[in-house]
Amino acid sequence: MSLFQVVEAASITAPKGYYAGGVHAGIRKKGKLDLGFIFSEQTAHAAAVYTTNAFQAAPLIVTQDSLSKEGRLQAIVVNSGIANACTGNRGLEDAYQVRSQFAELWSIPSPYVAVASTGVIGEYLPMEKMGNGLTSLNKSASDANKFAQAILTTDTRTKTVQVKMEIEGKQVTISGVAKGSGMIHPNMATMLAFITTDAQISSDLLELLLRQATDQSFNMITVDGDCSTNDMVIAMANGLAGHQPLHRHHDEWYVFKHAFEYVCQELAKQIAQDGEGATRLIETKVNGAPTVDIARSVAKAVVGSNLVKTAIFGGDANWGRVVCAVGYGATNVDPERVSLQIGNIPLIQNGLPVPFSEIDVSNALQQSPVVIDIDLQQGEEFAIAWGCDLTYEYVKINASYRT
Repeated sequence: MSLFQVVEAASITAPKGYYAGGVHAGIRKKGKLDLGFIFSEQTAHAAAVYTTNAFQAAPLIVTQDSLSKEGRLQAIVVNSGIANACTGNRGLEDAYQVRSQFAELWSIPSPYVAVASTGVIGEYLPMEKMGNGLTSLNKSASDANKFAQAILTTDTRTKTVQVKMEIEGKQVTISGVAKGSGMIHPNMATMLAFITTDAQISSDLLELLLRQATDQSFNMITVDGDCSTNDMVIAMANGLAGHQPLHRHHDEWYVFKHAFEYVCQELAKQIAQDGEGATRLIETKVNGAPTVDIARSVAKAVVGSNLVKTAIFGGDANWGRVVCAVGYGATNVDPERVSLQIGNIPLIQNGLPVPFSEIDVSNALQQSPVVIDIDLQQGEEFAIAWGCDLTYEYVKINASYRT
C-alpha cells in the first residue's frame, strides 16, 4: 500500500487555506501572465534554499531578510520577464518596495512576504506596471493555473505536482509548482519552485527537510550547465490540517518526509524534461558507489555532458561518451569494475564492451526517458540525476533570448 496518493489535477492551492493567482502586468509582451502570488490564510512556517551563484538577485536578498525575522511567511509575490539581477541598490529598493506594497494591500506585516523574479538579467523592474499589477491581485480571482503560467519564461508547459496522505487521521496535502527550462545546472538553476502544505511542522525542521530533499532533486538536474542568479525554492506549511506538530520521532514522520521528497523530485524531473529545445528526458542511475557524493558526482557528470546529450538527440549508441563522463565525474572510479547499460541493454561489463545491437540501442535512445544504468561495483551507495538532450532548438532559443 502506498504511503501517499498522487493527485492528477495538481493545484498549489489544494492544501487548506491557500490562494494563488496571476495577471498580465505588462512586463512581458503579448498579454502573457507575468505577475503572480501565493497567499495563506494564516502565517505559515517557511523555509527556502537559494542559488549558489555569487551574483544573487535582489529578490533573494529580500526573501532571506523576510525569513530571518521569524521563519514565517504568509505570501509570495513572483514576476517573470525581468530577473531584477545585477541591478544594484535600485534593484534592491525595488524588490523591497514590491514586498511592502503587497503587504500593505493585504494588510500583513512586510516580513511575511517573500519575493521572487525570473527573466532577463540587468534590467530594472517597471515599477509603475508592477504597482498596477499588484493592486489587481486578490483572493476572489484565485486561480492556481494562472499562477503556474505567470512564473514561466521560455518554459513550454506548467509544472505542478500534488500528493495527499493521512496523518493522525487528518488529510494532509503537499502541492508544488515550478518553472525552469534553460540555465539549469546542479546546485540549483534558473528555476523557481514553490511548495505549499497544510501540515504542522516547525520552520527549522522544514528547512532541514527542504535541504535534504533539494540535494536529491533540484540539485540533481541539469539542462545546459549554467547556474543562474535567481533560483530559489520556498516551502510553506500553515498547519491547517489540524494534526499535532510533526517531528522526527512522530509515528508518521516518514510518510510526510517521503511525500515531500516525491514532490521535489517530480518537479525537478518536469524541469529537466522541459529543457529548452529538449525532446527527451535523460535519467542516469548510479549504483555501487563507495559514497553518496561519488554516486551523485558521476550521475551529474553523465547528464551534464554535452557529448552524451547530443549523442542521445542523434540516437547514436556512442557509449564511449558515457564512460568518459563517468571517468571525470569521479577520478577514483575503478574502470575494470564499471558496468553500463542503456534501456536494459548491456554495453559494458567489468570495464569491457559486450556485443550489442546498434538498432536496439538507437531505439532505446528514442524513448523518453532515456534510462542509463551505471554500476561502479565499489560500494553500496546510489544516486539518480536527470537531464535532457541537446538540440538545434536550444541554440535557436538562446541566440535570441533578449530579442
